[in-house]
Amino acid sequence: MKKVLLALFMLGVTACSSFAQTGKSESGKFSIGVDAGIPVGNGSNVYNFAIGGSLKYDLPIATATYFTISAGYESFMVKSALKNSGLGFPSSSGFIPLKAGLKYYFNGEGFFGEAQLGAAFSTQSGGGTAFAYAPGIGYTFDGGFEAGVRYEAWSHNGTLSQVALRIAYCFQ
Repeated sequence: MKKVLLALFMLGVTACSSFAQTGKSESGKFSIGVDAGIPVGNGSNVYNFAIGGSLKYDLPIATATYFTISAGYESFMVKSALKNSGLGFPSSSGFIPLKAGLKYYFNGEGFFGEAQLGAAFSTQSGGGTAFAYAPGIGYTFDGGFEAGVRYEAWSHNGTLSQVALRIAYCFQ
């Protein structure tokens, strides 16, 4: 875990120093969004839906390129057949993902591609911490709205993954 946090810190320092070198006057932007996902892979055997929220900051580091950092909360809903099975399944499992990455706008605005790495912390007792990665695509609309689709996976004694949609409002 210390290595993941050190890597995120180093990535942030590199991004900030790159920003200082560009001489751009454009400031970063915050966004707050709603995340909804469909579990895929082995996770789809236990969970049927994921819902949560996130806060993200985009810092410009070069033309059409941003360093991103995000934090949020995701709740994976356990399938009703398992909840009612008497095997002790909870109704949901909670996670706090913390990620950093890069976002690149194709054509300078509108459509973008993004990749993030980080950690997902389980809120369950003894749940542990997982390595997180999330590549995705999206579009930033005029008026401050953004929509994106991503594949996100968390690896820790197996992999829990989802295809997720994020709808967000951006503000500076």
